[in-house]
Amino acid sequence: MNNFKQAPLPFQGQKRRFLKAFNQALNSFSKDATYVDLFGGSGLLAHTVKKKYPNARVIWNDYDNFKQRLEAIPETNLLLQSLRNLLADYPRDKRITGIMREVVIKLIASHEKKYGYCDYITLSASLLFGGNYSTDLKDFSSKTFYNRIRLSDYNAEGFLKDVERIQVDYKKAYNDFKGDNTVFLVDPPYLTTDVSSYNSGAYWKLKDYLDVLNVLDASEYFYFTSNKSQIVELCEWIETRTLTGNPFEGSTMTTTGNKVNYNSGYTDIMLYKNE
Repeated sequence: MNNFKQAPLPFQGQKRRFLKAFNQALNSFSKDATYVDLFGGSGLLAHTVKKKYPNARVIWNDYDNFKQRLEAIPETNLLLQSLRNLLADYPRDKRITGIMREVVIKLIASHEKKYGYCDYITLSASLLFGGNYSTDLKDFSSKTFYNRIRLSDYNAEGFLKDVERIQVDYKKAYNDFKGDNTVFLVDPPYLTTDVSSYNSGAYWKLKDYLDVLNVLDASEYFYFTSNKSQIVELCEWIETRTLTGNPFEGSTMTTTGNKVNYNSGYTDIMLYKNE
């Protein structure tokens, strides 16, 4: 089983910067527990657990259908190779304009027609400005293109080997697996973050975000958030003003910086708790 330090395909919000701290924190959790990745995303957390604890049962809730993107990697690589050939003499990192832009769009449209699918999120990482994503040809065609084509093929061989895949609402996954010796990996979309590249609507609203906290009650967990959400401060306030307990009481916090661009950024937060 290959050891991936990041998701094998571009994915908004993957936890590659937390992998070292996540691995270290796993040392205090059971080697043979059931680990349930409620918001499976790219599967990077599930992969990391299975790599560290081969005897653990690891459940990946692929709500965003990342599997479809993984299965399309051979076709995606073919498309990227065609784009490399097309743009071989085009300046690297420069804006693609005019006739060349139209040829790029036609090539992508032809690929989608031939295979019945195109991984626009992966394509976005090669043709759009950093951090921008599209999920269909219409939106993709409206964006500004840059020659940022990946120079090597994608490879996901063995990435989720022996990890069990489900595709259900996180609440059902929680109810199906809650119990002794279960650890929940809880990485919901960040509050007010654009989640158009996910399978979960336009924005993750406050009520949705707060509802997730219910899965932390009496559970062993890893929970991921950022200082932008201020959810930790909110729970501390609720605890002092109401009779409701703080789900993060007794947990351990780890943080890491996340740079958006040269003059802005935020802090990612990982909290974990076991018996």
